[in-house]
Amino acid sequence: MDIIEKNKTRISRLAAKSPKLSKQVEDLDWDELRSALNECIFKKNDVGLPDEYGPASYFPLAPKNSEQEALYARAFKHGEDIIRAGKTAAFTVAGGQGTRLGYNGPKGTLPVSPIKKKPLFQLFGEQIRGMSQKYEVIIPWYIMCSPLNLEATSAHFKENNYYGLGEENIKFFAQGVIPATDFEGNLLLASQESLALSPNGHGGSLKALIDSGSVLDMAERGVEHISYFQVDNPLVSTINPLFMGLHALQKSDMSSRSLTKTGPYEKLGNFVSTDDRITIIEYSDLPEEKALEKDSDSQIKYRAGSPAIHILRRDFIEQFASGNIKLPFHRAEKKVSFVKDDGSLVTPNEPNAIKFETFVFDALPFAKCPLILEADRIEEFSPVKNMTGTDSLESSQADQSKRAHKWLAEAGYKTMESSVIEICPLSYPTALDLSEADLSDHDLSTNELYIGK
Repeated sequence: MDIIEKNKTRISRLAAKSPKLSKQVEDLDWDELRSALNECIFKKNDVGLPDEYGPASYFPLAPKNSEQEALYARAFKHGEDIIRAGKTAAFTVAGGQGTRLGYNGPKGTLPVSPIKKKPLFQLFGEQIRGMSQKYEVIIPWYIMCSPLNLEATSAHFKENNYYGLGEENIKFFAQGVIPATDFEGNLLLASQESLALSPNGHGGSLKALIDSGSVLDMAERGVEHISYFQVDNPLVSTINPLFMGLHALQKSDMSSRSLTKTGPYEKLGNFVSTDDRITIIEYSDLPEEKALEKDSDSQIKYRAGSPAIHILRRDFIEQFASGNIKLPFHRAEKKVSFVKDDGSLVTPNEPNAIKFETFVFDALPFAKCPLILEADRIEEFSPVKNMTGTDSLESSQADQSKRAHKWLAEAGYKTMESSVIEICPLSYPTALDLSEADLSDHDLSTNELYIGK
């Protein structure tokens, strides 16, 4: 008897006493579980790296010659035209909780701005609304939650009047879940009433967009391009005209932003190319000799790291609906408390279980004409992941203020170097909008400066 049949027999016997467990067994995609077990347990020693690969090429942050300068100008205008025509949507992956930050609630509701303490969702919502007003268009917003925080996220938006975007223009849905198993592939029980279930990773967002009816809703609205970003990054451009325009002009199925890594071991996935395809190799999987390899300018070759910012064509996502294209599973070893079949609780001290995850960047090898556009770290990336140190709330608030200083300096305004500054994304969604503003009524010499509505 193989492991799937063994699991079916055992869990079906236990489910006979529990309607909830019986329903979970009925809904379980056993073929998907078999694929996960094969990829993550029975073939776990397969590294999965391409036979031959090299560093991926990318469009630089600043154009390098007059030809590229003309392309960027054309792309920016084309991106604005696409936005104005209602062909874009924002998509946030927001399944995380604030537990690691000592916060009880969905991470998107965490107050993060340096002065007004606006939640992540408010910063995104105000920026989307600011862009909508600027281009006189409705930009719909799709938010993927986890089953655990869907209700709380929806309630948060209702309490805050959907940040002025209109309830009908925001769609919430939950990502899929998949059971956890022990290291031999045996299903674990969270209780005698339920399997131990966990979210299926941000790669599950593509299937969730389809299953929730969001892709159909996009089609009905005329949306062709979806701006993908994760909930923990308050600096992200939710809708970026230059990025959108390059993506559309190149007829790319899936486009990505990159960051120049701070060093060979920074914990960002590495963009690599193989044949005419682009993929990402996780920082932990890139061989050390590759990570340290340098080019003729003494820069590390594999310097393009992924901040998880993408644009996907709607019709590319639709290709995943048939099930013929599937993202691979990744193995995550975790500590998972579980109950034995007799109901006794086991609380492990060491990792005892496997959670199966899919990653959205694994869609890149399936994409035609993929492109990468370099991003300025201070403009686009300062995630809130940790309590202290790198990628913490403290560091992100400092970076938000640093970007505000930069925008004001570029607009010709002088500020106190030590002042904390926050710019309202509803009033000024981009640096260009701020540069065109009259700030004569603001006292720029204060220690705390809030600019906007």
